[in-house]
Amino acid sequence: MANFSKSTVPQFSVEVYQNEYLPEGGREVNAIVTVTATGGGTSGGRPLADAAGRPAPAPGGAPDAAVVIMVDASGSMEYPPTKMRNARDATAAAIDTLRDGVAFAVIAGTHQATEVYPGGGRLAQASPETRSRAKEALRRLKSGGGTAIGGWLRLADRLLYSADVAIRHGILLTDGRNEHESPEELRAALDACAGRFTCDARGVGTDWVVKEVTGIASALLGSADIVADPAGLTADFTRMMETAMGKEVADVALRVWTPQGAEIQFVKQVAPTVEDLTGRRTEAGPRAGDYPTGSWGDESRDYHVCVRVPDAGVGQEMLAARVALVLPAPGGGTPRTLAQGLVRAVWTTDMAASTQINPQVAHYTGQAELARAIQSGLDARKSGDVDGATARLGRAVQLATASGNEDTAKLLAKVVDVVDAVTGTVRLKAKVAEADEMTLETRSTKTVRVKK
Repeated sequence: MANFSKSTVPQFSVEVYQNEYLPEGGREVNAIVTVTATGGGTSGGRPLADAAGRPAPAPGGAPDAAVVIMVDASGSMEYPPTKMRNARDATAAAIDTLRDGVAFAVIAGTHQATEVYPGGGRLAQASPETRSRAKEALRRLKSGGGTAIGGWLRLADRLLYSADVAIRHGILLTDGRNEHESPEELRAALDACAGRFTCDARGVGTDWVVKEVTGIASALLGSADIVADPAGLTADFTRMMETAMGKEVADVALRVWTPQGAEIQFVKQVAPTVEDLTGRRTEAGPRAGDYPTGSWGDESRDYHVCVRVPDAGVGQEMLAARVALVLPAPGGGTPRTLAQGLVRAVWTTDMAASTQINPQVAHYTGQAELARAIQSGLDARKSGDVDGATARLGRAVQLATASGNEDTAKLLAKVVDVVDAVTGTVRLKAKVAEADEMTLETRSTKTVRVKK
């Protein structure tokens, strides 16, 4: 295991969990790679907060991060009237959570994107004065018009890149469907913004589309969630901004090298959420590829790496993959290796050794199946396929129970009546609150760590 630390960069470590033994003729190697970052924004080297309770400023006072908050201001935000008021209050709370010196802006999103503060195509630098001015501008924010989220994201991208900062982050709130641009236009905007900034996305109420909001967060490596009751927005926005203020390093990539003849089957983040990174690979030299992980503070994530290796004889062993965390160098130089771990393959005739499934691999394989079962079960329910929905959601209940994913189990129990959790025997509820179904769908990819 190798580690690297440098001033504001957290110290990274990599641990690999696997059963390296393969039977004769075996070719598939699975490993769970746990990446942990420590000593970043929330510990070691920076005070937690200033005298006012806000996160302390960056050393030297220079902005080290930029944040743009995109607030839905379409006509539907006026119904009920508390929704817009709660959105204003939540945005104001997020602004109060900004660390002194952080660059920021607020966008009102309708069928077009409008700068609320500071305006002029620029960012403000957080201070008591600019926070006060931003909140005053928010009080004048009115709702009206449609929804075209791709335009909001493109304006946020332009504003974020007007500042020379390490961390670029967006927070996006919507209450409705993206009806004033085509799915292709939103997809093009996401493709243009991917890798340039991270973005947390929230849906308020129940009139928005889960797959749109989760798709935004997935493409931009952020979190997605539902705030069914607008009264919960302030607490949620505050937590999101606190997390953003804890980020210390951006653009970290998971670099996977494989030997001649080996092929990557997939690379997935499996904790804290399931996110398939396989299709996001960019080539990084001979037999190596980079998979984006976004920005990091003090946190730990797990990744499932599956490699197909060339067949080898009994008693032989090989390095199946080398997994490293790399940070791009300024100016396009040689990336820094922050930490690395090795994935091995050993061929044996010992059936007890080769058939044993590593507990971490088994656990996260089940968590990925749980997410798929929930999503396909809800899709079947919406289409009227009662038998299919019952079978898939029953399997989801079984997996959630076996893995100890209590939060997901509780959400499932609001959609199905659980007869026997161990066997996955359930009945679909005749009536399900829309907010409960949307919450289950939105949070379906959230996982729990493997039981120790």
